[in-house]
Amino acid sequence: MSPGPLRDLPAPRLTRPSEFGRVAVLYGGASSEREVSLESGAGVLAALGRLGVDAHGIDRGDDVIERLAGGGFDRAFIILHGRGGEDGTIQGALESLGLPYTGSGVLGSALTMDKHRTKLVWRACGVPTPDFVVLASERELPDAGRVLGYPLVVKPVHEGSTIGVSKAHDEESLHRAWFEALRFDDDIIAEPFLVGPEYTAAVLGDAELPLIRLETPHELYDYEAKYADGAGTQYHCPCGLDEPTEHEFRRLARNAFDVLGASGWGRVDFVCDADGSPRFIDVNTAPGMTGHSLVPMAAQAVGVAYDQLVWRILETSLR
Repeated sequence: MSPGPLRDLPAPRLTRPSEFGRVAVLYGGASSEREVSLESGAGVLAALGRLGVDAHGIDRGDDVIERLAGGGFDRAFIILHGRGGEDGTIQGALESLGLPYTGSGVLGSALTMDKHRTKLVWRACGVPTPDFVVLASERELPDAGRVLGYPLVVKPVHEGSTIGVSKAHDEESLHRAWFEALRFDDDIIAEPFLVGPEYTAAVLGDAELPLIRLETPHELYDYEAKYADGAGTQYHCPCGLDEPTEHEFRRLARNAFDVLGASGWGRVDFVCDADGSPRFIDVNTAPGMTGHSLVPMAAQAVGVAYDQLVWRILETSLR
């Protein structure tokens, strides 16, 4: 069955599931986000099955290239999260195999997975983002506090789902945060903690879905706040902004997405500063598709059910 009409989005490009051919759904993998990817992949596979698409799940392992090359596939739905899935490596492999795939290409995937270089590109293109310092060694930590002030947010450069991210209130906690980040990455950055409201903007093809405003009782919108049952996180959609302001924030989010070479679908996260101006934090090119995830939530706000959303994401493989 086709996914039916979608409100506030262009009509689907395809109407028959057979037009997609045989689809490999890539999920799992070995990144620190494996469990979330497994849950996302299960949801996507179930939706494609309900839609009548010939879809087959592949848990990304060392044999993924052989399985893709020998599986008679026509395209791939990438729902891998983190390194090995969002960093351009699987995208490059699929390019070499001549298999179309969902989401961003090699460049956009690699850039957005690197928080440091994302910020460098944004700065060069005039996209507002918080100041930052690279924490290359322990002896540089006191300078970070003096330059940026406290509190700080310390992040591994190449992780997603807020894994390894900590808030530091002083030099002592900055040391703890740095060592925590080192568990996941050799490259670490710190940026000021912004106290304004936090938003996420979902991108789907040429459209930007309604903004979601996040509120959490945690110090940060961290892994537990995102995925743990009973974490107390609240999601507001409508987000509470007036229409012209939301329209402008969505336009800025689209620009932040585009200048990194991202395409197809994804999610842009930003926090407002004390003046109410957005400061862009990062871009996710293969966001979660779980029961807790934000892109399905934003799509639902404009009448786009989960299965319809999966169909539209699969259409991003039609380059």
